[in-house]
Amino acid sequence: MLFHTWTFVLFFCTVYPVHLLTRRTRLEMPWLLLASYVFYGSWNPLFLPLLIYASIVDYFVVWGMEGSQRKKLWLAAGVCNHIGLLAFFKYSGFVTRNLNALFEKLGIGLAIPDPEGVLVYVNAGAAKLNALLAHVGFPFAIPHQTTLLLVGISFFTFQSMSYIIDVYRGHMPRERNFIRYATYVCFFPQLVAGPIERAGNLLRQLSERRTIARTDIADGLSLFVVGFFKKVVLADYLALYVDKVYGAPGQFSGAALFLATVAFGWQIYFDFAGYTDMARGVARLLGIRLMLNFNNPYLADSLGDFWQRWHISLSTWFKDYVYIPLGGNRGGEWGTYRNMFLTMVISGIWHGAAWTFLIWGALHATGRVCTRAAERTVFYRDRIPRLAKQVLVFLFVTFTWIFFRASSVSDAGLIVGRIFTAAWLPPEVLAAGPRWMIPARILTAGSFPLLAAGLVLSLWIYQYIYESKGRWLLEQAPVRVGFVLFAIAYMAIFTSPGSMTFIYFQF
Repeated sequence: MLFHTWTFVLFFCTVYPVHLLTRRTRLEMPWLLLASYVFYGSWNPLFLPLLIYASIVDYFVVWGMEGSQRKKLWLAAGVCNHIGLLAFFKYSGFVTRNLNALFEKLGIGLAIPDPEGVLVYVNAGAAKLNALLAHVGFPFAIPHQTTLLLVGISFFTFQSMSYIIDVYRGHMPRERNFIRYATYVCFFPQLVAGPIERAGNLLRQLSERRTIARTDIADGLSLFVVGFFKKVVLADYLALYVDKVYGAPGQFSGAALFLATVAFGWQIYFDFAGYTDMARGVARLLGIRLMLNFNNPYLADSLGDFWQRWHISLSTWFKDYVYIPLGGNRGGEWGTYRNMFLTMVISGIWHGAAWTFLIWGALHATGRVCTRAAERTVFYRDRIPRLAKQVLVFLFVTFTWIFFRASSVSDAGLIVGRIFTAAWLPPEVLAAGPRWMIPARILTAGSFPLLAAGLVLSLWIYQYIYESKGRWLLEQAPVRVGFVLFAIAYMAIFTSPGSMTFIYFQF
């Protein structure tokens, strides 16, 4: 169930009035939990029991931890349960295929069964249920499952693990109400793509008697509209060019590949930030304030600054639960670099079961390690113009997006090779007219979405002003209302209905 579809609109229009009626009563949490289960089950109800299972295990792990002399054992059980779920549903197919390929090269007569063979039984069960539903006239069909990967598994497992670890550390008391805890695990606005909330924020709010003021409704609606605009108008429009070029990179010149890579950098930002804005908007309408997940990341003037602005909930999660337990900066300079490198590589693996994501994480790890000392010098901080630093960071991040977006390592190598070694301009572009028209011909070659490029530039300028002394102007009510009205009018006139999924749903 995607936020930008009529299905979600009908779902929320059903959930919201009942939520207002049950608010501050004993029925509030059961209703939110039921809504969250329906929301998640709309993708495939056969995987809903796994979400319930994760909630039950965590609840009893923390129950067992309370007052126990073997807290570490309980903690290990809970963490291993989540890592096991991730390992099987997200990485087992990748590991199996690579091991079998290695065995074949080495001439070892061994083949590990592909775990995705379990999908045969899942789809067989779905077919029987669909036949039953059709027989009773129920207008719903369980979709055919093509992969073991569950929507949102990387997000809700990390959210659950943070609760177990925080209780173990004494940062959080045990939540004794199972319904409330289960709602925290699967709160539907941020269930499938974050932000990855902490119990100290989300669970605390679910425990409080909340009020829903007019400002909550106004801010919630405006956040949702802005997120909708980022997704439908910008991300999906840029995807038309990016998907075309990255779908067959061998057919395009270095210039087209470079433009597509830059476009993808903005596409993934608008796509993910758009989802986050919509999630925060929906939650705000329910009286819940979710954390900020993006803070103008392409205005970062260092790689450290970038990771404090991009996917903030994940960056802080890795800092608190991976980097610091590894030793953080307590092991001296080399220990700090080692822990930083490992944390970034693990972050890359978290994003997907493919060598391209591992390389993406390793590139960011290398960049972070190589620039950390320089970023702390007076020369870097005060002598280099901020705009120059922002451009350098953007170019590095854009380069790494090649490996994030490419379908394979070979495709990524081809793209990098053409961008850095091949002639950017084909002969037909050079011979088509005056040289001063070359930039325009480059942009139009391959149907580059010029309108989206103009909107991206406008929003980049907006972000730049937002971080300047002119921020007060953008915070004025007429400006904010005007932007929301413009977004609504633009979407009503120029966009067509669609349901292109969010990029981060695959993680």
